[in-house]
Amino acid sequence: MKTSDFYYDLPEQLIAQTPAEPRDSSRLLVYHRDEKRIEHRIFRDITDYFKAGDVLVLNRTRVLPARLYGYTMSGGRVEVLLLKRLSLDEWEVLVKPGKKCRPGGKLVVNEELSLEITGVTPTGERHVRFFYEGAFEDVLSRAGSMPLPPYIHEKLKDPERYQTVYARETGSAAAPTAGLHFTPELLEKLRGMGVEIVEVLLHVGLGTFRPVKVDDVTEHKMHSEYYEVSEEAAQRLNLAKREGRRIVCVGTTSVRTLESVTDMGGTVHAGRGETSIFIYPPYTFRCVDALITNFHLPESTLLMLVSAFCSREEVLHIYETAVKEKYRFFSFGDACLLL
Repeated sequence: MKTSDFYYDLPEQLIAQTPAEPRDSSRLLVYHRDEKRIEHRIFRDITDYFKAGDVLVLNRTRVLPARLYGYTMSGGRVEVLLLKRLSLDEWEVLVKPGKKCRPGGKLVVNEELSLEITGVTPTGERHVRFFYEGAFEDVLSRAGSMPLPPYIHEKLKDPERYQTVYARETGSAAAPTAGLHFTPELLEKLRGMGVEIVEVLLHVGLGTFRPVKVDDVTEHKMHSEYYEVSEEAAQRLNLAKREGRRIVCVGTTSVRTLESVTDMGGTVHAGRGETSIFIYPPYTFRCVDALITNFHLPESTLLMLVSAFCSREEVLHIYETAVKEKYRFFSFGDACLLL
């Protein structure tokens, strides 16, 4: 299967620059896989597609203010993007321009924060050690900014709009954007209907969004991301599966987490660690029954995952319809419910 098989044409004006207000007023394309039927709704209508006993799986990760700007000893400006924490003071980061960041080099962010380049990975990321006093998260909250994707050119007025309302554990370099549509009231309405809500954790790295640079999809290597599934979450999911209840994932990050910890027999196992799972057609899902997701970039690993959930042909038809109906695309765009 070729990367070009997942290309579609998207007019630039359909790339959402600002989030919908309120959150649940975004549009919702509903696709019924068994009937191959599309409906056009508003996101708050999503309650019409749930019933008591369904399980909604959320990723509780919170986005770091992961973009920093440092200066070399000679005054050159360098952009630093935090990717993954390696130890208390060490991180894997992206730097731009890379030629200014050789091992041993130092950057000063501000009077509170500086760093030293300690290594270079085979794919060009840097390992760095930070120097600061106090709690790193507090220092970062003052020194860093929200790492919005490069296709968003509008300045975000409220940084919390790039966080889900249930975000709790800081560690992501990007938001799990399918969750941005939920409001506390909408979640409470689902609970009141008897929908069970289970949280998992996957700290989103930029590897998820890296362009696929190989022609053959199978040759693409995913970067690893940290996940956690608690014993309680695993037990609740396994009980739901045994009772024939539906597992609905919010976003591809929740899907990748569950599919990483579910064995071939469909049993979910508690655990924590790193996953580099790459889902593309053909793939047999072990745990997930339905998916809420945004509209993804052409030729991206996220589009490939969604194509595995339906089929490549069905997803390209869905996207062609979304373009025709002028849905908003990508991180701040509209949502899609695949049933």
